[in-house]
Order: sequence, then structure tokens, then C-alpha cells
Amino acid sequence: MDHTATHNSPRTWFLTSSLSPLCIRLIRLLLAHGDYVVACLPPQEIEHDDRSAEFRELINECKSSRKDREGWKDRIRGIRCDGRVMGQCGAAVAEAVQVFGRIDILLCCKFEAVVGTVEELSATPATRNLVRDQFETLFFSQVNFIKAALPQFRAQHTGHIIILTSIGGHIGTPGMSIYTAATWALEGFCDSLAYEIAPFNIKVTIVQPNKEIQSLTNKIIFAPQLPFYDSEINPAPSIRDMLTNVLNANPDTALDPPRFPHPPAPSSSSASASVASDDGHHPPPAPSPEEIQYRYPRLPAASLDRLVTETVHALTAIGGHENPPARHIVGFEGSIAVKEKLRTVTEELEDFVEASLAVDIFESELKAEAREGRAAMEAALGGGSGSGM
Repeated sequence: MDHTATHNSPRTWFLTSSLSPLCIRLIRLLLAHGDYVVACLPPQEIEHDDRSAEFRELINECKSSRKDREGWKDRIRGIRCDGRVMGQCGAAVAEAVQVFGRIDILLCCKFEAVVGTVEELSATPATRNLVRDQFETLFFSQVNFIKAALPQFRAQHTGHIIILTSIGGHIGTPGMSIYTAATWALEGFCDSLAYEIAPFNIKVTIVQPNKEIQSLTNKIIFAPQLPFYDSEINPAPSIRDMLTNVLNANPDTALDPPRFPHPPAPSSSSASASVASDDGHHPPPAPSPEEIQYRYPRLPAASLDRLVTETVHALTAIGGHENPPARHIVGFEGSIAVKEKLRTVTEELEDFVEASLAVDIFESELKAEAREGRAAMEAALGGGSGSGM
């Protein structure tokens, strides 16, 4: 008997993180469709009122007596689970199967963004820890959930793993190097995984909305800024400025302004100490003493709806489909940005091929000359030995 759920049949979704506005809107749509939802709740976030308030409202809505919400409370299961702990991931998967009998779709949707240049993230032990934490959040925690779910998918001989990343999986962003690295790592992992599990009828899809969708609906972590990277003197595009402007529009989420240290004015007694070094350069000022800042953006509900609607509908259309795409870029702007990136890469490869071809021709000419030289030498040696016989 084939137990594979069709695309229109009720499906059981397992969300690795469920507190973002995008995930809450997705859950609401899934429950309205008649699907079942396992909502993993990171313990470090569920206690945070800014993060969990909307999810609590959803749960109250599920328990209400509204006619259009009938049965919702029986089709959703919240599970506290820290994805960084493999044992908790395995326990969450086991609980989901015990409650609903199966898992059809594993949606890896944990996200947070570390903002800071490479140098800013290298300035102090605290900022260097942000690099490790970003990989723990975006890569290792999601890999843990995938590893925990694979035995169940194999036993069912069906399953769909969806990875919600962003177009940061294709395009690097100044000021988000560690986020980009962790995203690329997860996508590369899943590209390889897809080949391994295809014989078990387990499918993998990477979904990439714009970076702004993920950044503006999840926690943002700002490393202290160094003066060299202030947008007034550094022409590189600044994601920090864009996100700061959004956060500063709400007094409750406004960021503290950067406090760049100023070296003391030299006195006559210390004038010699302030003289430039032999190469004519003064040593750079010390890193800013300000602390790492953490924020959850607060956008109006209508703005959130517009921001995430297209991604939510893309996920519901793809999830559990019999023949889902291996990769889906959400939105026209994101598709154009990736196309431009790929076009640039293609042009660079064509230039490289031409250069390589020239080198290959040169090498082949050298090899031909070498072969001719060896043949002439062998002929001469052969002729000499023949004349002496």
C-alpha cells in the first residue's frame, strides 16, 4: 500500500523554528488548508516577549470557539527544542511521529543575521564568538534536524526537506560575510544530500527569498562598528545602514549610535610619542568600546504581510509536491539579481576559458617542439650507431 501523501492531501509539516512572522503566517495558512504542524520553539526565544507574542496570539486563536478555527488546536503541536542540541532534535522528531504518525515536510527555517565586516568581527573575543554562533544557528542546528529526520523519511520511503535561506546563497553582501558563509555552507550540504537520499524518494528544495525578508523578520546582531567602515568614508554598500534605518524608525528598537574613540590630544611632553611611524602612518584607533547589539525588528502587521506573503505561498505550493524544484528563487527582484550575478560569473568563465585556451595552445606547441627534438635526437643517435656497425 502506498502511504505517500498527495499534494492536495493533508500534510504534516515540521518547522525547525516557528516564531518568526513569516512562519506564523505560514502556520495559519497550513492549518486553514487542513494540514498538521509541528512547531519547534527555541527555548532562548520563546521567553522573549518581542519574539513570542504573535505566536501566543496564534495559539489563543487556535483554542478559540471561532467556527473558521475549528479543529486547529488538534492539528498543531508546539515543542520546545534547541536545534543546537542533537538529542533534542531527535526527541522532537520522535514526538512529532508519535502525535501525527508521520512527517511529510521538514522546513528548515531558523534564521538570524550577524552584521559586521570581517575586520569588525575579528576585533574582540566577543565578536569572534559571533562567527561561531552564526554557524551554530544557520548551519549546524539545521543539519541536526535533517539528520534526525532522515531515518523517519527512509522508513516512510517519502519525504520533502525544504531549506529556507535567501539569495545570500548566491550573492555575497558587504557586512554580512559570516551570514553568507553559513548560508552557502548549508546550501552546499543540501546539494550533496539531495543526491544521497534521492533513491529513498526523499526530495530537497532550497527556497531563496530576498535577504531583507529574512533579516527584517528575525533577530539581527550588530557587531560594534569600526570607524574605517563608516558609510561617510567607505563607499562599499552598507547593509548596516539599511537595517539601522528600519530599526531607528521605531523608538523601541532604535540602535545606540556608534561611539568611535578619539585619541587624546598630544601634549608637549608626549609630542614625540605621537609622531608618525617610519612608513608615515599613524597606528589605527582602538576598536569602539560599545557592546554588541541585538534587535528584533518591529514592523506594522500590514508591512509584514506584504513582506512575507509571496514566500509563504511559495512554500505551501512547493511543500509536499510530487515533483518539486531543487531550487526556487522567490520574487522578480531576487531572480533578476541572481541572473545578473550568474551572467557576470559566466562572462568571467568565458574570459578564463580564452586565457586557458591560449595557455593550452602554448603548452601544446612546446610539447610538439619537444617531441620533434626528441625524435631528431633519436634519429641522430640511431644513425650514428648504424654507421658504426
